[in-house]
Parts: sequence; structure tokens; C-alpha cells
Amino acid sequence: MTQLKDDLQARWWTLEAKLVERFGKKPDLETILFLVGIQELGQPDTKFTKEQKQDLMHIAVCTVLAPSGYYELEGKDNEGWPHFRQLKSMPTLNAFEQENFLKDHILLYFENNDFLHQSDPGIGR
Repeated sequence: MTQLKDDLQARWWTLEAKLVERFGKKPDLETILFLVGIQELGQPDTKFTKEQKQDLMHIAVCTVLAPSGYYELEGKDNEGWPHFRQLKSMPTLNAFEQENFLKDHILLYFENNDFLHQSDPGIGR
């Protein structure tokens, strides 16, 4: 288990380093989720309300957990916001395990979108 945890941490640090290159500062987990939400919404130049920022983070969580069968995209509303349906319950985890579960899925999202393999990542443009 320690090997898995160490690998996750090393991969997470690589992602953080890429995001520092792109944005000039190290983002926290919430900021990374916010970025994923903006990427999925496809409206990067929009100013968002506090409620919309929370919605973007929800979009991000649903998006990163969808490949593992937790959510599926139902469609988009007339403003282009994606809506998801929960397919199965989240596993029962403590706060540390929840964070690592989410980090692992976020890393998979970035790997699947070739962000970690690009020299000039497109996210946040």
C-alpha cells in the first residue's frame, strides 16, 4: 500500500509542477477541480458567481469519477452546463482516503486528456 501511496504522491507532484508551469503558482485540490470544471464547461473567459464556482467543482467531480462508473453525463442544459446522474454510491472512506481517491481520478482525467504528456498544456486557455 505504501508503494501505491508513494506513486500517487509522485504523480500528483508531477501534475502540480505542470500546473505551476502553466499558471505560475501551485494550485490546491479545489482549484484543480475548478479548472477541470471550466475545461468541461468550455467557457474559460467567463466570470463565475460563487454558486457557479461550486457547480463547476461538482461538474469536475462527476467528470473525473465518470470513467469509474460513479456518474454519467445526462446532457447539457440550454446554457451549455453539463448535468450528471449518479450511478452508484461513493465508497465509505475517511478524509485522507477520500482525498487520495479523488486525486487518483483527477490524475486519470489529466492523463486521458494528454495534459501530463504535453509541453504546452491547453487547459486554462
